[in-house]
Amino acid sequence: MQALRREESSYTPVWLMRQAGRFMPEYREVRSKTGFLELCHNPELCAEVTVMAVNLLKVDAAIIFSDILLPLQSLGCGLEFVKGDGPVIHNPVRSLADVEKLPKIDCQESLSYVLEAVKTARRELPENIPLIGFAGAPFTLASYLIEGGSSRNFEKTKRFMYTERRAWDMLMQHLSQIVTDHLNNQIDAGAQAVQIFDSWVGCLGQSDYIEYVLPHVARTISGIKKEAPVIHFGTGTAALLELMRQAGGDVIGVDWRIELASAWQKIGYDRAVQGNLDPVVLFSNRDEIKRRAQNILKQAGGRAGHVFNLGHGVLPETPYENVKYLVEIVHELGRK
Repeated sequence: MQALRREESSYTPVWLMRQAGRFMPEYREVRSKTGFLELCHNPELCAEVTVMAVNLLKVDAAIIFSDILLPLQSLGCGLEFVKGDGPVIHNPVRSLADVEKLPKIDCQESLSYVLEAVKTARRELPENIPLIGFAGAPFTLASYLIEGGSSRNFEKTKRFMYTERRAWDMLMQHLSQIVTDHLNNQIDAGAQAVQIFDSWVGCLGQSDYIEYVLPHVARTISGIKKEAPVIHFGTGTAALLELMRQAGGDVIGVDWRIELASAWQKIGYDRAVQGNLDPVVLFSNRDEIKRRAQNILKQAGGRAGHVFNLGHGVLPETPYENVKYLVEIVHELGRK
């Protein structure tokens, strides 16, 4: 929490995106008995795997086990997680009429299972370990709704954005309100910080981000309760970092495609940063992991406001011992 607020801390804190995941034997054991969506809807199990990751990896923060797409279920989009293909939206949004049919939802009611998981995890975590809540950013959620699943070039999303401006703005406003409400509810339930994942926004150029995305993200973040620092994260965003800072966030998450020192200079030193080891480095050996971690810490220069993390989530086949070693070596090298 000190790092998120750019206060001096005795060492560089570290947590990892997707730190409760398939690389952990203990998580795989839980998943062997339950499907992914079934797990997401089970507050006790979500809290269990959230706390399990902290206890086993010795990281400095927990992030609630959930998924960015869960708010879309209540919109009647027909969300399904298909083995080998990931999330599939069976009722995609392709027109103004589709947008107008989307229902208004009460996030507190429709996502009550997430809030219960937050409350349970907060009770079970040590007091000195903060709990991070999260949500998908409006653009990334809109892209899933429009594409109907994963995409390489986002043709459907961009065509909709360029040719259906009224529908696009209506959709983004609708999603912005859902994201703000969901994050505020998680804060009320006990999350001390929140992260917005804009996983797909890196597909946009700067002018498109300014015109079609920035106002909506700014509205989302401005509505979040001020007591919880906001981490604003995207991938493929080296060209968008200054604009993401403009959109808002106490902390800007940085992926591995840009050097941390360059990223922080672009963002400005009046914001904290999070990142940014390439997740694939964890497939190498300990010497390489140590060298890469040391390089990132050196670029941060001991400046207040650096949270060590990967540039995206831990990959499923990552060697478990290497993940644990990364946390240990960051704690050792990051002492001030």
